Amino acid sequence: MSLKSKGINAERELIHMFWKNGWAAVRVAGSGNSQFPSPDIVAMKLNKLYAIECKVSKTDYQYIPKEDIQQLKLFAETAQAIPIIAVKFNRQGWTFLFLHNLKETDKNFMIPRAEAYSRGFGFDSIIAKE
Repeated sequence: MSLKSKGINAERELIHMFWKNGWAAVRVAGSGNSQFPSPDIVAMKLNKLYAIECKVSKTDYQYIPKEDIQQLKLFAETAQAIPIIAVKFNRQGWTFLFLHNLKETDKNFMIPRAEAYSRGFGFDSIIAKE
């Protein structure tokens, strides 16, 4: 299975998780390739709106290009959404991170696996009522 297929399948998995829990969620086709900033997923319920960039990783580190983060920030700011990074490492479940949890390098933002799970929060937290 190609890396692109894994990413698409992971995004679809999250969409199903949101819908099963009473949230509306859509995958943004062509996210990252559009002339306009767009996240991978937009999820919403009542007064909560998330712009989500999804990543899957086979290694112990997840790198995210700075351009992806800038686009996510711009979309979230325009839509008044909360920007979230959803990361799934091999053989582990999803963890969700705020942008300030990422470390900045010269070309990317990154998060080591251990930090992702210690600083991040689970799906139940993201859908919890306020």
